[in-house]
Amino acid sequence: MKRSIVHLDLDSFFVSVELLNNSKLKGKPLVVGGSSRRGVVASCGYEARRFGVSAGMPMKMAKRLCPDMIVLKGDMDRYSKYSGMVTEIIREDAPVFEKSSIDEFYLDLSGMDRYFGCFNWSGELRTRIMKETGLPISFGLSVNKLVAKVGTGEAKPNGKIQIRAGTEKAFLAPLSVSKIPSIGKVTYKKLSFMGVRTIDTLSRIPPNLLQREFGKHGLSLSKKSKGIDHSPVVPYSEKKSISSERTFMQDSIDVRKMRALLSKMIMKLAFELRESQKLTSCITIKIRYTDFNTYTKQKRIGYTANDNGLTRVAHELFDQLYERRQLIRLVGVKFSGLVSGSYQIDLFDDTISEIKLLQQLDHIRKRFGKDAIGKASAL
Repeated sequence: MKRSIVHLDLDSFFVSVELLNNSKLKGKPLVVGGSSRRGVVASCGYEARRFGVSAGMPMKMAKRLCPDMIVLKGDMDRYSKYSGMVTEIIREDAPVFEKSSIDEFYLDLSGMDRYFGCFNWSGELRTRIMKETGLPISFGLSVNKLVAKVGTGEAKPNGKIQIRAGTEKAFLAPLSVSKIPSIGKVTYKKLSFMGVRTIDTLSRIPPNLLQREFGKHGLSLSKKSKGIDHSPVVPYSEKKSISSERTFMQDSIDVRKMRALLSKMIMKLAFELRESQKLTSCITIKIRYTDFNTYTKQKRIGYTANDNGLTRVAHELFDQLYERRQLIRLVGVKFSGLVSGSYQIDLFDDTISEIKLLQQLDHIRKRFGKDAIGKASAL
């Protein structure tokens, strides 16, 4: 059966939500992100993009490109609320959907063409989302997730597009290789150095040559350049929390040991958050004494997946919780209030150096395992 996959993407989501909250900002170059000069752009409106500003850019550089831009701190609680509203609308209508981030969704409409026109049905869903939330949203419809996502990018801002079966390769051919999901700055730079700038050129390179240059990723690039993608739409289910705890072989009163263990557990859980593109808004610390009495203490925090901030709060909670100075048999930590997000780290507060360090640590963990590297404080 021919697949029909829709990719929905809320346009400049954070900025769009801010405009709903303050219509006086409409038409002005808006940026959401860290307010300090060492901060990062989390989202930017199209007015700011005309000056070359883009998400993930250092705030210092963005300010240089667009001196008159307005920087907003951002409110993840409000963004999560609107993301939830859109999710519920899609849940009511779509047969199968995947929420890939706080502002992106995939829908599998395969088989619906027998009864409805998938493009018309998707257009009606888009209209309903815009009417009920006030947010602009674009979509692409095609035979797989890859082409649908690229299509959405071409339909923006606030548009829709259908790439019919059999036309995927022709649609992709004239586009820049940077349009292919998973091609970052490093890969794009290397492809450009090879003289490969369009997807058409990329599709003509022998797969074994791409594999030699890029490893397994090279074979994936070869398939994507031809519009091939068999990945399924994974039914959405929201994970509410993640946790870790440790029971000691021998009850202990060694506070340094407890704090180091908490640091280690938090590093692993925070990595899990970033891997699954999630952020937490609540941290809970648990201790069980030798007499089996168990106590917990939690704190609401700004949405994040950064080891440093989470570890700091965890140690504060542990110090407040450990009052009896009695032997401990178990310690644990839990992250709850999770939200999906394509921003794997807290772009509102983190500095460029912190983000780069986390990215390098995560790269090593992905390649060699979760325990391959850690901080000295966790030893």
